[in-house]
Amino acid sequence: MITKDVSAEIEAAISSLHAEGKEPTVALVKARLKTKVPMPALITVIKSWKSSQHVPKVEIAAEKAEQPLELRVKELEQQVAALTQRLTALEQSRD
Repeated sequence: MITKDVSAEIEAAISSLHAEGKEPTVALVKARLKTKVPMPALITVIKSWKSSQHVPKVEIAAEKAEQPLELRVKELEQQVAALTQRLTALEQSRD
C-alpha cells in the first residue's frame, strides 16, 4: 500500500489557526486541509498538539492516480454505448 505523509499539511493548518488566535478543533483543521484525513487521526493529532505543541507523523493511504480526462471520457462513451445496446435489446424483447 502506498502512503502519503500529511503531517506538514496538518501542522500548517493548525499553525495558521493558532496564529489567528483560534483554538484548533477537528472541524476547523479539517476545513483547511486539501487532503482527506480520517477523523480519528485528526483527533489524535490535535490532542498531541494541545498537550505538547507537537504534530506527530500522519500517513494516509495515497489515492490512486487519476486517469486523464480523455481516457475517462472514452471509457464512459463505451459504457453508454453498451448500455444503449442492452436497453434497445430489452425494449425489442418486450414488444
